[in-house]
Amino acid sequence: MKEDERRLFLMTCIGGAAVVAAGAVAYPVISYLAPRKGKDDSGVVTIPEKELPSDGAKFFQFHGKAAVVVRKMDGSLSALSAVCTHLGCIVRWEAKQGEFLCPCHGGRFATDGKVLGGPPPRPLEQLKVTVANGVITIG
Repeated sequence: MKEDERRLFLMTCIGGAAVVAAGAVAYPVISYLAPRKGKDDSGVVTIPEKELPSDGAKFFQFHGKAAVVVRKMDGSLSALSAVCTHLGCIVRWEAKQGEFLCPCHGGRFATDGKVLGGPPPRPLEQLKVTVANGVITIG
């Protein structure tokens, strides 16, 4: 009888360890795939204008998603979602070309969000942007 009890105990321990290991693997995968919960959809983001480089872009979080504000060649500002409309990758700013590039599949976007090339089916979402007293307000 002792042999059966040992075997049952060992199988219970192995089964428990397998359940814990499966949970340890599944939790990060499910957390990654689950949509993020936004904090407050009615909020605005403010950025001091001096933080925006003259020929560059500043990335930030807006409603729980990546967004970017960029100074165009004419000096005006454009605020856009930084999420590529193809598969949801985050675009990056290419200062030398003066455009956004999606590193996943080569989608290219102008500073106003229009598609310049690649597979994206529609432009980047534009966000409302205003400047007053040296403060950029998005939203």
